[in-house]
Amino acid sequence: MRLSCWIMLFSLSLLSIHANADEPSTTKRTYTNRLTRIENPKPLLADYPEFFEPIIEQSHFEAPAVVVDEAADLHVRAWRFSYNARGIIEMPNHLKASETAVIMVHPWGIDDGQGWNTPEPAGVADFCTPEKNHLAARHTREIVKPFINSLRENVAGVLYSVPGNKDPIRQKLYRSYTHRPTETDRREGARELTAKLAAFKYVGEPLPPTLTLSKDLPVIDYFKQFQGLDASARFNNAGFWQLPIPVTTDVDVHPDDVVIYDAEGYEPLKLFLKSIGVRHVLLTGYATDMCYCKTTAGYDNLSKDFNVFLVGDASLATFPSNTSPRFAVNAAISFAALNQLVTQVSWVKLDGVKP
Repeated sequence: MRLSCWIMLFSLSLLSIHANADEPSTTKRTYTNRLTRIENPKPLLADYPEFFEPIIEQSHFEAPAVVVDEAADLHVRAWRFSYNARGIIEMPNHLKASETAVIMVHPWGIDDGQGWNTPEPAGVADFCTPEKNHLAARHTREIVKPFINSLRENVAGVLYSVPGNKDPIRQKLYRSYTHRPTETDRREGARELTAKLAAFKYVGEPLPPTLTLSKDLPVIDYFKQFQGLDASARFNNAGFWQLPIPVTTDVDVHPDDVVIYDAEGYEPLKLFLKSIGVRHVLLTGYATDMCYCKTTAGYDNLSKDFNVFLVGDASLATFPSNTSPRFAVNAAISFAALNQLVTQVSWVKLDGVKP
């Protein structure tokens, strides 16, 4: 029953993709879907094994380029997986950097010194424990930050998405679709952010010392009273999720970088990207299994209107029950590759710039 439901949902998603692909376009070309077997293929996403378990599949095929822009100066090798083709399909792509945006999903400034901290003794936020948050922050510093900085001067824009609405404090700190703060605004916003975050009490309830279990259904009662993930006011304290979540200090936010507010929805993001001439998106960020796909700037939305490339090793999935995210992000990216193109940091190369 579970498999049949999955097949039905997957088929419906394919119909949606085909419907979008059939929309009128000013220019069409015939793509030759020629697959040439790659002998002795190398593992994919193998550059950062601490964070990403390399993807190993028996059959790899080379296909022609899907994106071929005139005057292309940004070259993005990518791959996807097809059960029907019985393997991984790799292809080169040639993009115009000036028509490409780099988007980072949910770079939350949690436990990074700005003052928004994981509540104690049992609160949860982002990757859900301070230790896991610190690991994700190191991934941001070591992989995502250098990747974004290497492209910023050449691409159409760098954008960061955050939860919530454009509150008065973050409006002073960050550029949005319609507002560009002055340096004075930014300094004032930084002072207000520090004061606002410092005033909150990051303390919630402790774990329940006792539970009430019935004789017949004790397991159901157990999990009702002691969930594996409860980010409510009970453990995080009331008002925690209403605080202005800042962009992490582990990336560089330049004055021209744009912040996306999830609560504004996808349509304003789409219109903004199109207004600056964006056709392609290099997508980075967190968490691969949730926000990276399902929020305003997630690939479920963006892939309806743009050529999206998931930068697999510039993302991390949540990793409950493990000390490392490498298997979780491998699984999330592998599943996404059924309907998305996946690249990696070392496969994204600008003309005239050493990787």
